[in-house]
Amino acid sequence: MQLPEDAFMLLSFINMKLRDVYPSLSALCDDLGASEAAIREKLAAVGYSYDEAANKFV
Repeated sequence: MQLPEDAFMLLSFINMKLRDVYPSLSALCDDLGASEAAIREKLAAVGYSYDEAANKFV
């Protein structure tokens, strides 16, 4: 699956999947074959970081 290129579309997509489907960012990345580091980096560039306790980017 190809993830959205736009950082804000990616943020929306990832948070929706974390809320509705996956118990953690690592589970999402494993299932979708995505790079956790690349997602964290792309979203950090627009001011978001992963909150493990909330299981979402904030």
